[in-house]
Amino acid sequence: MKRIFLFLVTNLAIIVVLSITLRLLGVERILDAQGVDLNLNALLVFAAVFGFGGSLISLSISKWTARHLTGAQVIEQPRTATEQWLVATVRRQAQQAGIAMPEVAIYDAPEINAFATGPSRNNSLVAVSTGLLQKMNQDEAEAVLAHEVSHVANGDMVTLALIQGVVNTFVIFLSRVIGHLVDRVVFKTERGHGPAFWITAIIAELVLGILASIIVMWFSRQREFRADAGGASLAGSRKMIAALERLQMNRGAGQLPDQMAAFGISGGLGSGIKRLFMSHPPLEERIAALKSRTVA
Repeated sequence: MKRIFLFLVTNLAIIVVLSITLRLLGVERILDAQGVDLNLNALLVFAAVFGFGGSLISLSISKWTARHLTGAQVIEQPRTATEQWLVATVRRQAQQAGIAMPEVAIYDAPEINAFATGPSRNNSLVAVSTGLLQKMNQDEAEAVLAHEVSHVANGDMVTLALIQGVVNTFVIFLSRVIGHLVDRVVFKTERGHGPAFWITAIIAELVLGILASIIVMWFSRQREFRADAGGASLAGSRKMIAALERLQMNRGAGQLPDQMAAFGISGGLGSGIKRLFMSHPPLEERIAALKSRTVA
């Protein structure tokens, strides 16, 4: 969903800013090996600051980021019957899930979409698109809201931030270790770091970053199954299945651009290697999982 796109983009931007800032301040000099040895302790601390710093800052400003990037308008005082229903439904579901009332927002977009974000279970935002309100009936919309409230109740944003922080740390750490080894063993640099270190480290970071994204996307797919199950518990299995089937029917109409398709509420399509980078399982699998759960 959109929350994944917003989180990852913000996280990447913060890491870049931190990297530039620390380099300008000369902090990266602690990583320069005075001879053959690499200070692994200093490197690990450095990697953890980068890895978790970007993720945690992204998490803390996730609601602000989501509102500004999507143009979502928080419903402060319901003005229409639709807004009253949205707020009342989210309030009821939040009470059932045992979380504080999220902020409820609407943003202008033609596709059926929704997202939930926020730094904690008790400080969150649930937003739906105008397209969802126009193309889904009330039962289906209720199920989508329940799905998003379940994401909040499951603490998915916090867990995603921690996982992203861990993989970021290992990517930064291992890429610099690889760069150091190539610089010393292959190019025989004896003091400090030569150009080979930086070139190799950048390439390694890109490759490892791609591999790390597979881990993050795997977790994302698993949490969609959990949120579907949570949505079924809050709104009813029939409504949750109907909502996913509605998404199937509208998959070709008003679909997000290819670069955003994986982050829409229905996810993208993919097989083979492409499937490893999908943030959502195929709708067919999600529907089958709910139906099997209902039968069981």
